[in-house]
Amino acid sequence: MSDSKQKAGTRSDFNRRDFLRGSGAVAAATAIHTQQALGAEEKSGPAVLAGTTKIDLQVNGKSHSVAVEPRTTLLDVLRYQLDLTGAKPVSADASSGASTVLVDDKPMSASSLLAVACVGKKIRTVESLGGDKPDVVPAAFVEHDAQQCGFCTPGFVLAVRAFLDKHPKATEDEIRKGLNGNVCRCGTYANIVQAAIAVVKGGK
Repeated sequence: MSDSKQKAGTRSDFNRRDFLRGSGAVAAATAIHTQQALGAEEKSGPAVLAGTTKIDLQVNGKSHSVAVEPRTTLLDVLRYQLDLTGAKPVSADASSGASTVLVDDKPMSASSLLAVACVGKKIRTVESLGGDKPDVVPAAFVEHDAQQCGFCTPGFVLAVRAFLDKHPKATEDEIRKGLNGNVCRCGTYANIVQAAIAVVKGGK
């Protein structure tokens, strides 16, 4: 091998080793920096909830102190601590609408809401529409036979109430679109829509 080839090979080997050595140093420095940043974030970041804690929830106009874990859903609290069983545990992904409640007047699924996320918000369940003077929506459901098994009915009642609060003069097409997030496995959609139309027209 000529001297020039030997020098070329030596230079190439040196450059490769030098590059790898430099890359390793950069990687080590990056890892150290990342660990320091994560450590600082853990110290200064928000505290992570663990175990059971007490929170206050505003439900149907009253304040309730309940014990929850970070994973406890609003549905669990309503059914098993407050004995408000109108909202039903049909689907965990909120696809059925059976666990519909009103949170700050917006229809939401209690099965997909964490209880701790509802602190400071006004929660209404279907039970708030009953009593000695029931709301016109559940009365219209009774009048138009808008239920069969009844499992989806509370969610539909609240969905109709929330929709008509925003659209008191809604048409039949608007009502059908507005209730699209609720499912009735018995297929009583026609009667449910007629009950909503009756409320729009001022019927009972």
